[in-house]
Order: sequence, then structure tokens, then C-alpha cells
Amino acid sequence: MPNQSSQCCFPFTSGTSLPLLAASLTAILLAGCQPNQTITDDSSNDDYGFTAASSHTINANKALLDELPFADTQDFTDAKRGFIARMPKLVVTDGQGKTIWDRTAYDFITGEAPSSVNPSLWRQATLNNIDGLFKVTEGVYQLRGFDLANMTVIAGKTGWIVVDPLTTAETAKTAFDFLNQQLGQRPISAILFTHSHMDHFGGALGLLENNTKKNSSLKEIDIIAPAGFMHEATSENVMAGTAMSRRAMYMYGKQLPRSARGHIGSGLGKEPAFGQFGILNPTTVIEHDSTQLIDGVPFEFQIVSGSEAPAEFTFYLPEQQAYCGAELVSKNMHNLYTLRGAKVRDALTWSNSIDKALNAQRDTKVYFGSHHWPIWGQEPINHFLETQRDTYKYIHDQSVRMLNAGLTPAEIAEAIEMPPVLANTFSSRGYYGTAKHNAKAVYQAYLGWYDANPVNLNPLPAVESAEKYVALMGGADNIIKQTEIAIADGEYRWAAELINHLVVADDSNSRAKELLASSYDQLGYQAESAPWRDVYLSAAYELRHGSPETGIDLASMKQILLRSPVENFLQSMASRVIGPKAFGEEFELNIYFTDLDNNYVLTLKNAVLHHKLAPKSSTANATLNISHELFIDLIIGKAGVKDVLFSDELEIEGSKIDLASFFSKLDKPKGVFNIVTP
Repeated sequence: MPNQSSQCCFPFTSGTSLPLLAASLTAILLAGCQPNQTITDDSSNDDYGFTAASSHTINANKALLDELPFADTQDFTDAKRGFIARMPKLVVTDGQGKTIWDRTAYDFITGEAPSSVNPSLWRQATLNNIDGLFKVTEGVYQLRGFDLANMTVIAGKTGWIVVDPLTTAETAKTAFDFLNQQLGQRPISAILFTHSHMDHFGGALGLLENNTKKNSSLKEIDIIAPAGFMHEATSENVMAGTAMSRRAMYMYGKQLPRSARGHIGSGLGKEPAFGQFGILNPTTVIEHDSTQLIDGVPFEFQIVSGSEAPAEFTFYLPEQQAYCGAELVSKNMHNLYTLRGAKVRDALTWSNSIDKALNAQRDTKVYFGSHHWPIWGQEPINHFLETQRDTYKYIHDQSVRMLNAGLTPAEIAEAIEMPPVLANTFSSRGYYGTAKHNAKAVYQAYLGWYDANPVNLNPLPAVESAEKYVALMGGADNIIKQTEIAIADGEYRWAAELINHLVVADDSNSRAKELLASSYDQLGYQAESAPWRDVYLSAAYELRHGSPETGIDLASMKQILLRSPVENFLQSMASRVIGPKAFGEEFELNIYFTDLDNNYVLTLKNAVLHHKLAPKSSTANATLNISHELFIDLIIGKAGVKDVLFSDELEIEGSKIDLASFFSKLDKPKGVFNIVTP
């Protein structure tokens, strides 16, 4: 089964001596299609249980061919422009020979769309298959298809300026080595992180091996990032990491086959790589819009933090008249709310940041970004920026209009209709985000989860409600019969809603689970959004094969966790307190990091855990003296109980019984909870 990641998905393992800490962390990751295409029959064998596309799905997908301008092939021309070379077999392995990136797994994406894939999504997946080394403009090159994101390389006076070094050390090294093979060996003079998502900085350490100036040190490489980068990059998803990582397995189709009935890409790219992750501390922080000279190349930076990422910049190269949009803009509608779960993004800030870029870069001759392919020419670039800007503002404005008219999130999502000029622009199509769930995000940003209907204020728990619905609807047999009728009529949304009651009430009913899975098959095949497709098909997969039993080891995250603030882990520990088990209990604990010479006093009272940086408390029940690195090794499972007991880097003072009792009050989530079954 192919691997996947974060922006995007790293479920946890237990098995450490402090499993609660392990459970508190995650990182998110992250030629072909021709005009006037048709739908082809998908007659491939399927060993995963996915059903064939129904006649209703085939007709729905065919109808889309008449709605969108598939005869416009400019994207294919742009995606191939400047091609220099490609690796014939782009497969990247780690030091143990494990495959962490396999571009060849997507070689089946060629020609016309199969019946089991939305043809618009197939078009996007085909474009994302165009990989290799490309010249964007004089002195600017991109490596595409080596990971979820692009690596951009700019020729400086003394070396390469690398922008966004991918997700993992292995993919970054492979891409950079290929660049040097094709264009000649040059050292690295600077590395730019455009924003704080893993697929744009996680591979940084892979660039340092054999690629720096002769006899040089890391200090000679300028590391440039937006203000707030380190905080956001190292703390993202710590608090809700367990839930986010599990949900991300659905969003990125981790368990799905790479096939016409499975995962075909993320819309934003193929998938994030999963290998060794790292990070570098910035030497230069861009705090506001400014001009910087980097290795002889002028850069004009624009801060766009709070749009697609909490810490992000774009930049303009005046000498090349080239604009890097980072991930502020991309060749699809992005997420105001991501299905893996995250804080809602500000649609107005996002739109306004694009508007500012549009007004500032009127003389731009080429646009390139952190994902997808470039655009050449002022008019096409301006049109692209305008439609991206207006996509987010239209969704915002119309959602606010309708919520003020009293519509609920579901009603707004059903009612929102994109203007024809945006709906017919491929770069504004919902390949990643969608108008439906982005509209709900706007509602959530202003009004929260409650839709004002009292029935939703304190509803029955799902299982109890489902049992009552099943009884009211005449029992399992009648629900199955009605679901079969709905499926036969192509009413897959209703079929899923109906049979889901029975699955939740009785997850041992195999017929009900198969009907729900079959409904999800068809909804996935019709979805234009790659995450929607993966969510539906992942649900269908787990209904047939069960939930995963284990998560993914965190050892690959060590370099990033070492740079994460200790306070993040301690606050996350507080969110693991099992309230009822801590009723009436009081504890005081010192955790002293011997190599940092920092002590934290933890106090548990009223079933609430607090921490503060302070000298050791003389009244503490126990003191844990531990090195920071051993603390991280415990988190990632690299150090076990025996390692800790016999380590010189750990010493316990005070009551070991109280220490054990304290940790017994903390939850130990596995991160592999059920989603489609109770």
C-alpha cells in the first residue's frame, strides 16, 4: 500500500514510557488529458471491494464535460513550458530501502477519464502528473513532481537560492541533486521558507548533505522566513494532533490504492512524502513588506500571514519581473476550512492579500507558486489573480448575506452558486477546497457551531438517536430495502444518510455496511474535490476492511520536535487529564531539563493541570530530572522503559508512587479511533 503523509497525516504510536506525550503530537503534513475528452469504462479488477461506477455516476460525470471548457488546453501548454529533463523512474527511498515517494504509482493517470473519476478532477490529476525540472524564466527553475509541493531554485551571485525545500530530507536531496546534475554543481547560498506548512520546509536538512560551499558551515547559508514561522511550524496541530492525524488519513487517502477506483491525487499535487522531517532556524526574519538583497538578487517581500497559512510571505523578483505567489494563490480553490480539521482561515484577509499583490505586481511577466505550474503574460496573470481574489471574497460575501437571512450552514452550502466566470475558470474549481464546505467555514468563523435551531442545542448522542430512528423506520430490513431503492435511483446522498442510522445503531450488520460503502463509492467517483473523493472512498474502505490498528512512528519528527517549545508539550499534557479520575486529587511536580537548565512546576488541582517556568518547588511530590533530548526520545518512542531506568540523563527525586499516580490520571489516546462506525 502506498504511503502518504501534511501538510498532512502522521497518526501516532504508543509504546513509549510516556505514551501520553507521544499521543499529543503530530505534523501535518501535507502529458495526457486532451480536449473534448470522454468518459471511458473502468473495467479494472479491484481487490479492495470498491464497486464499479453506476450508470447514474457515469451520466453525472458525462454531464460535466458539457459544462466546463475542456477544449482550453492552455494549462497543459504552461505545465510543459520550459521543460529541461525528468527522472524516468522517480522513486525515492530512505536509508533502509523503504519507499517514501513513488511518482510512478500515478502512471495510470493518462488519456481519457475513467468512469470512476470526475473528469474535471482527472484533468487536474493529469496536469499534476507533469513532472521534472523546468525553466521558469532566466535564472529561475522549478522541480515539480518530487513531492506534494514544488521546489523553486533561483540562481544567485555565488550559489543557488532554494525556495520551499519540500516535505522530507530524502525527496529534497533527490530533487536538488537532479538539479545539479542537469545544470551544474553550485552551492546553496540561501534557503527561503515561504510559509509554515510542512511540505514547504520539512526537507531542509536534506539540502545540506554534500551541497553546501566547500569547507562551509551552516552559518554561511541565509535561512529566510516570515515572522512567526518557527512558532507556527513547530506548534501546528499539537493540541488537537491526535484527531487531526486520524482525520488526515481520510483527507489524503492513506489506505487507498493508487488507482482509478482509489486515490488519484490531492488536487494540490499528488500526495505528501513520508520520510525524515527537519527544520532550520531562520537567520533572517521578514516582519513586514520590504526589499532584501539575497546573494545579489533583489527580493520584494509581501507579508500575507493569516491567509492560507498563519505565517507566510510572497515575493517579487524585479530583475526577472517574476512573482512567487507561495500558496496565497494556486491552480485550484483552496480551503478556508480543511477537512482534516484546523482553525478556520480568514476569507477576507486572504482575498485582500491577493488584491494587494494584484495591485503591486502589474508589470509581472511570469507567476510561479509553491504548487502547480507557472503562468506567463500580464493579462493571464492578472486574470488569475483576480479570479482567485474574487473566489474567496464571493464565498465570504454570499455566505454572510445568507447567514444574515437566517440560513443554516447546510442551507448555505446547498444554495451557494458560483458566478459563471469563476465556475468556468479551472483555477477556481474545487479540486482541494470546495464552495460548499468553505461557505460553512465562513458561517463558523462568524457564528460558530450552533445554527440557532434548539433541536441542535442538545441532541441525543449518535448511537442512541440511531437506535430510535431504526425502530421508528420499521427495523433493519425496511431500512435496507429503502436504501437499496435509493441506490437504484442514484440518490446516493440520501442512501448514505438513511443507512448510516443502521450502521451506527448496529455496526455488526454487514449488509448495512456494504450498502453505505457502495453509496460512498459513487459519491467518491462523482466528487470533483480530491479530498472529498478520498474521504468518501476511505470511509468505504474502512467499512469493508476495518479501521487501522496502529499509527505511524514519530521518530521521523525528532529534528522538528527538538525545536518545538517545551511549553507546547506541557500544555498538551494538560489536555490529557481525565477529569473524573482527577476529582479531589492534588499533585505538584517538577520537570527539570538538565541540558536546558530550565525547570517547570506542574500543579494539578481542581482536575486542571497548570505549568510555569520557575525554580524547583520544595513542596513538590516528585521531581523528574531529564535531558531535553531524552524527553523527545520518550515522546517519539526511541527510548523505552529500560533505556530510561538505566540512563544517566534521567533521575527521579521524591515519591515515585506519586509520580506514577500523577501519570495515571492522563489519557493515552491511540490516534486510530473509529470514524464511520461507533
